[in-house]
Amino acid sequence: MSSDGRAIAMSLRSPEAFADIFDRHFVLVHRYIARRAGTDVADEIAAQTFTLAFANRDRYRDDLGTARPWLLGIATNLLHEQWRRERRHANVVERLWLEADQRWSTSATATADVATDDDDRLGAALAALSADQRDALLMHVWGELSYAEIAQTLGIPIGTVRSRISRACAALRPQLDPPATAAGERSNDA
Repeated sequence: MSSDGRAIAMSLRSPEAFADIFDRHFVLVHRYIARRAGTDVADEIAAQTFTLAFANRDRYRDDLGTARPWLLGIATNLLHEQWRRERRHANVVERLWLEADQRWSTSATATADVATDDDDRLGAALAALSADQRDALLMHVWGELSYAEIAQTLGIPIGTVRSRISRACAALRPQLDPPATAAGERSNDA
């Protein structure tokens, strides 16, 4: 049994033992959430992640020898829930706004949403991916999980993880590559 598995098992008898899990994984979980949703919500979602993990620690399976994939799975689910709430809220606000001012045009919204810097380009490119591809890619890149850990976390075969990450990279590449020069070559800033 891994040290995470032992700490979680011990926390069933002595809840304070769960502090080891928090101490080991909080920074990575917080960083993963902050990269996906911004630092303004990372504290809240990270706290919720560990609260849920603690409440459900009796369900933890030590298959991979680390609690990191389990914790990032919880964090990812919480992020999805938050985005759904925000989307519903935005839809209500938009409907109210449209009712209040019928002169509102979709072209003004489109103009306001144009990406102007690299962060916006990356955000737009990530948003264009399917949720499945984006989750697998970000768990690997920002969550530092192996393909096997992602497969375990998402409950899918490792080949599916490889496929999702490969497709995500292929979709991102043309959107994030530097623009071509007049001669048809990539621009070089070196």
